[in-house]
Amino acid sequence: MTGLRSPGLWLFSGSMLMLLSVNLAEFLYKGYSVSENYISDLGVGPTPSRVIFTAAIILFGLMALVSSLLMRSSHPSSYMWLMLAASGIGAIGVGTINEDSIPTVHATFAAMAFLFANLAAVYSYRIVRSPLSYIFVLLGTTGLAALALVAANTYLGIGAGGMERMTFYPAMIWTLGFGAYLMGEEGKSTSG
Repeated sequence: MTGLRSPGLWLFSGSMLMLLSVNLAEFLYKGYSVSENYISDLGVGPTPSRVIFTAAIILFGLMALVSSLLMRSSHPSSYMWLMLAASGIGAIGVGTINEDSIPTVHATFAAMAFLFANLAAVYSYRIVRSPLSYIFVLLGTTGLAALALVAANTYLGIGAGGMERMTFYPAMIWTLGFGAYLMGEEGKSTSG
């Protein structure tokens, strides 16, 4: 599977876009604290941070949905596509409904995005060969543990934003790595 029909390409590209955009939005937001501010604060901050974050998270969610539909075709016996779709829908919801408009709905979408991305990281153990599969399980487990700590308002000295990032970054590193892994596997099947 090559080109635009590659689920790995969509997932890798979406996660790269998201990681770079979050960092750019943080740099452009005067007074923003990665320790104290939530990532979603970027979506209600000053322009251009608000525009960059909102566009990036919606695009990431859409790209995750495209990847999930392609995964459903390429891995029909796996539930990976369903977890990717749920995470993508969560990301789109985060970008569409910001934390100032309907906070409980926004928080539900954020939890959905974080939960299903990190569950997918753990589940990818069934698809990915070791030793990478162990790294993905570690990333997903770290993200899930951090999500539980966020839900319990327990930040272990790194602040609410810092603990939220302990949920966000493992999921994003996994999507980047999993997308690259899928592209590598697709390359093997087309060259052999």
